[in-house]
Amino acid sequence: MKMNCWLLLGAMITANVVAQDNTNALPPIPAPSAAVAPASGTPAPAMESAPAPAPVKKKKKAAPAKPIHEPSVSLVGGPAEVTANVNARGQAGLKGEVVTHLKKGEAVTVLEQINLDKHKANEPAQWAKIALPSSTHVWVKSSFIDPASKTVSTKKLNLRAGPGENFSVLGTIEHGTTVNEITSKGGWTQIDPPASTYAFVAAMFLKQEAQAAPMPAPTPVAETQAAAQPAAPQAPQPRIVSHEGVVRAVGSIVAPTKYELYDPATEVNINYLYTTSPSLDLSKYVNMRIIVTGEEALDARWKDTPMINIQSIQVIQTVAVPRVIYKSPRQSQRH
Repeated sequence: MKMNCWLLLGAMITANVVAQDNTNALPPIPAPSAAVAPASGTPAPAMESAPAPAPVKKKKKAAPAKPIHEPSVSLVGGPAEVTANVNARGQAGLKGEVVTHLKKGEAVTVLEQINLDKHKANEPAQWAKIALPSSTHVWVKSSFIDPASKTVSTKKLNLRAGPGENFSVLGTIEHGTTVNEITSKGGWTQIDPPASTYAFVAAMFLKQEAQAAPMPAPTPVAETQAAAQPAAPQAPQPRIVSHEGVVRAVGSIVAPTKYELYDPATEVNINYLYTTSPSLDLSKYVNMRIIVTGEEALDARWKDTPMINIQSIQVIQTVAVPRVIYKSPRQSQRH
């Protein structure tokens, strides 16, 4: 009997210990919610997504340059006025580097007009070759300038727009020419521009005064009429000629005109310059080397005094000449 009681008591204690061990067991792990499909009719949870890439902006193509409106221009050698602020270049065309800037109203001397056969749609076709303004300097190779005498030591020397052979040629100077040095850089010397230096500008930005139109031949006058009217120059036998020389003013009151064309080498008169056109101002051509074309004849008072009735003038260059005392044709014959 006592044995049975002890067996029953031991069984109860063992059951109690087992119950306590079960209460310390870990709880079951629930299944992940993402693996469970949502119930019918229940909205799915919102999912995060990567931001959409920004749209790529396409580069706009540059609009093609509009063709310029270029009026037809006809320039002749001589003075001209700049009508707008414009660049003067080393060559005729936009390929030429900018040599200097010309301001509106500035006076320049046209040497000739150049028309390009081939040019771009936005590039002027008509260009004027002008005398380079004296305020613009040019460059020469230093090794061809004698350091003692400051003269050109080679037969002919190029004048360039900058210190290097990649710059445009703006003219040449001959052996023995004296130069005025401004500065030097890398084997090149900057000098004042000689009179023969040139540049190029679009012709549509220049204007000139009305040129002299061809004039009728003077009416021949008999010697008796010429004696009665000595002040009216006449050309008994006119002929069309062209002469080259330098223009100078005449100081003699007995000369037939106020200006003459002379040979600078001999200082001898070639022709007296005569015009009836009020738009042709011969004073603007003083000290310029020109080619003048017109009707040549002899003055009615002195049969050995040639005169030319001007039809056209072409400027070759602007020259600096010494002052020469005028000698009448009769005085020249005495010496």
